[in-house]
Amino acid sequence: MKDLFGKAILDYQQGNYTEDITTATSISEEDSLPLPYLFRSYSEMPLLEQTALQLAKGNVLDVGCGAGSHSLYLQNERKLEVTAIDVSPAAIEACKLRGVQHAEVADVMQFSGKFDTILLLMNGAGMCGKLNQIADFLNHLKTLLNDGGQILVDSSDIIYMFDEDEDGGKWIPSDTDYYGELLYYVSYKGEHEAPFPWLYIDYNTLQNAAHSCGLQCELVLEGEHYDYLAKLFV
Repeated sequence: MKDLFGKAILDYQQGNYTEDITTATSISEEDSLPLPYLFRSYSEMPLLEQTALQLAKGNVLDVGCGAGSHSLYLQNERKLEVTAIDVSPAAIEACKLRGVQHAEVADVMQFSGKFDTILLLMNGAGMCGKLNQIADFLNHLKTLLNDGGQILVDSSDIIYMFDEDEDGGKWIPSDTDYYGELLYYVSYKGEHEAPFPWLYIDYNTLQNAAHSCGLQCELVLEGEHYDYLAKLFV
C-alpha cells in the first residue's frame, strides 16, 4: 500500500498542499477530493456527521479517523476520551501533529479494547469491503462494545447511480454479488494506489446484517443524497 491518502493528509498538515486527491470507482468517473475538506471544522461538517458527534458518548473509538477532525471535536469540545485509529501511518502522524491525544496505526479487525461509542464515519461501513464480510465485521465490532455501547455508522444507497430499463428496473452488472460493492481508485501527485474493494450498503441490508449478528439497528437520520446515519447496539 502506497498510503496516498495518508501522504496527502500529511502534506496538507505540513504545509505542502499543492494538489488534491483524485478518486474514482468502478462505476463512476474521476473526481477531486479537496484536501481542506478532510480538515473541516464541526460547522463545516454535513448534518449526518454533526449528529453522530452529538450522539457520541463515553469512551470513543474513531475508526478510519483520517485527518482526525471528528476525534479533535470530541476530544476538545465534548471533552470525551477518544482513541483514533487508521491503517495509514502518515494519517496518524498528521493526527498527532494536530493534537489528537490517542492516535495509533491499527486495523480495527485486529484491534481490542472496550468502548461506549464506535464511530464509522465518511461511509465507515465501506472499509468492510464486501457484503459477505459484513457479519465478521459487525461481530468483531460487537466485541469492542461496553454494555450499553453503540456503533454509529454512515453509508449510502447507491442504487440511484445505475441506469433504469423501460420497466423502471435497474441495470446491475452481473459480475457483482451486490450493487454496493465497488472498486475504489486513488491517485495523488502522479502516483496510483492499487484499487481496493469498498462497500456502500443500503439501510435495509445493513439492518438485516445487524439483526443476524444480534444487534439492533436504528435509522437516525437520512441525508440529502441517499445517505444515512444508523445506530447499532445490543
